[in-house]
Amino acid sequence: MGFTPVDMGSLASAREVEAMPLRLLPGWKVPALLALGLFIFFYAYNFVRDVLQPYMQEGKNKFYKLPLSVVNASLPCVAYVLLSLVYLPGVLAAALQLYRGTKYRRFPDWLDHWLQHRKQIGLLSCFCAALHALYSLGLALRCSHRYELVNLAIKQVLANKSHLWVEEDVWRMEIYLSMGVLALGTLSLLAITSLPSIANSLNWREFGFMQSTLGFVALVLSTLHTLTYGWTRAFEESCYKFYLPPTFTLTLLVPCVVILAKGLFLLPCFSRRLAKIRRGWEKDGAIKFMLPVDHALAQKTSHV
Repeated sequence: MGFTPVDMGSLASAREVEAMPLRLLPGWKVPALLALGLFIFFYAYNFVRDVLQPYMQEGKNKFYKLPLSVVNASLPCVAYVLLSLVYLPGVLAAALQLYRGTKYRRFPDWLDHWLQHRKQIGLLSCFCAALHALYSLGLALRCSHRYELVNLAIKQVLANKSHLWVEEDVWRMEIYLSMGVLALGTLSLLAITSLPSIANSLNWREFGFMQSTLGFVALVLSTLHTLTYGWTRAFEESCYKFYLPPTFTLTLLVPCVVILAKGLFLLPCFSRRLAKIRRGWEKDGAIKFMLPVDHALAQKTSHV
């Protein structure tokens, strides 16, 4: 009939095998909870900075920002952190292999589960980035945005200014948007190649290039997108509302660690040793046999 037999163990595991078709996305539980937790954290953080602080200190009512602006400010943070969490376990695994000097020892259970959930985390990152792009397009359609433009025009007329142009802001916005579009396009390509129908048509080297090299390029582009968005605001005192740093500074921590670690592993002293380990080389080439310490157990052990 064309079915592939799979050994699932003894008869005791029959109940678990029968329950497999009834499970609802078992591999998505942890990534979904992680994405939801990150979104709640960044949404609350942006609410305190952008809505609560102006209301308490300046008496301005900005609660209209909750449905769109605060959500749009939180989604890229979630997408950026999730993308960095896709490549952080690979860095930890490489460091562990370098420390042990072998690839034949199992990773810790937490790291093994983390490595197995990278695909789901990456797809959720792409989903949040796509939502961020759609929400950003919707910002210009708000009534509040139109009122802000009218108020700015009135202020410009009252100040007798006929031409408003800041060269630095223009260049920053152009680079910022360009990096964002490139990062989203690269993430979309990674999401497409992770589909089974596409992944099965690629050989191992092509799939590794798409998911590893191109994924790292997406992380670098996202970092440049974040840095050009923040620009010099990380060093301006007025941006620290309630003594809280800007949101983008929090998101840069994990990605910068991943990028620096990736760059460190590209050095010949590390890359060559890591390549040898992944080809099967071991630091302790000789096999060590340990005799039982217990003499009674040693007498029961047969020697050939």
